[in-house]
Amino acid sequence: MNETLTFPNLEAVKEARKNIEDVVNYTPLQYNQRLSEKYEAHIFLKREDLQPVRSYKLRGAYNKIKSLFDQGEISAGIVCASAGNHAQGVAFSCRQLQIKGTVFMPVTTPKQKLEQVEMFGGNFMEIRLVGDTFDASKNAALDFAKAFGAAFIHPFDDVQIIEGQGTLALEILEQQKEMLDYIFMPIGGGGLASGIATVFQELSKDTQLIGVEPKGAPSMKISIDNNLNTELPEVDGFVDGAAVKRVGDLTFEICKNALSGCIPVDEGRVCDTILQLYNKDAIVLEPAGALSISALEQYRNQIKGKNVVCIVSGSNNDITRMEEIKERALLYNGLKHYFMVKFPQRPGSLKDFVLNVLGPNDDITHFEYTKKNSRETALAIVGIELPDPSEFSGLQQRMQELGYFKSYLNDNPDILNMMV
Repeated sequence: MNETLTFPNLEAVKEARKNIEDVVNYTPLQYNQRLSEKYEAHIFLKREDLQPVRSYKLRGAYNKIKSLFDQGEISAGIVCASAGNHAQGVAFSCRQLQIKGTVFMPVTTPKQKLEQVEMFGGNFMEIRLVGDTFDASKNAALDFAKAFGAAFIHPFDDVQIIEGQGTLALEILEQQKEMLDYIFMPIGGGGLASGIATVFQELSKDTQLIGVEPKGAPSMKISIDNNLNTELPEVDGFVDGAAVKRVGDLTFEICKNALSGCIPVDEGRVCDTILQLYNKDAIVLEPAGALSISALEQYRNQIKGKNVVCIVSGSNNDITRMEEIKERALLYNGLKHYFMVKFPQRPGSLKDFVLNVLGPNDDITHFEYTKKNSRETALAIVGIELPDPSEFSGLQQRMQELGYFKSYLNDNPDILNMMV
């Protein structure tokens, strides 16, 4: 263990709770009947999406900034880097304390999150868009802090940030008197998981803490597997609230010893969870906010009959992303398929395809075709939505037998990414 690091502790988490109590909501721990019946367990959702900034990030941000404010250490203002939710927590804190702040965010940040930062920060917050990932924005923010003397507010790798996030765990233990068997929590940089671990290792040692990462950015899992904090060469930024190339040095040291498991979840699974929660529970979540619930399927056997808490970490989702979320969910569930199809260049060939290849409830949702008079056949990209994944093998077989099949595109990520 790195002896130069200062680690959070339970008493400091309790002090952080006093520091933030006038600003942060005491969020509900809700029993979810649908998920409980589905997994034959007692599933509770810790609703951090109901915070003023719609994520838990306000806890750590306000605790850190208020502490610096009380110590008179922010004369040059503050600066942070964020993919969205940390920025909103910082912006809210700056306006509350009337401190000038600057936030560096990736160019890819959803518009909704940019607008929320502007709203919460008002005249006290300036947004600068730099790079395609959080890590690029962080480097720009560190350069700014060095150049202008601003206090850098790290989104996760900071003792007071971690202690602020840990206040969430104190609430859970007050709200649920029975023994908690499992806590599922999202991991981006590891600040939330570290804060929860700090509390549970002292007050509920037998609770198993499960970290959940997006499959396209498993930086904590790989680091734990390597027993070394490891930077990923690239990440899939879809789960923007948890797409971090490198977790914190402090959070890594805490999590590698505290977590009972750290698992990646397919982004398509996350999308399916978002849609299920929206349609069946009237809960609107962002991708990172749905990570913990998305992991339950992988632990179905272990959690049966157990008391389980899922941290619902945030709901800052841009409505314009819903079509992509739906598409990814359909692909993940085997209901949407893309093919390169050979069409004879004769009248009626499309009609024959519809009548003889498609099933009665199959639906063409994508079609790109250019007729070339100098050739006997021409290629088309066709997207087909099925009523049930079991229909796929019959569809592909009919396509091959009748000479329409050229190639299956779902297995070609470069082409598929152009359409999703």
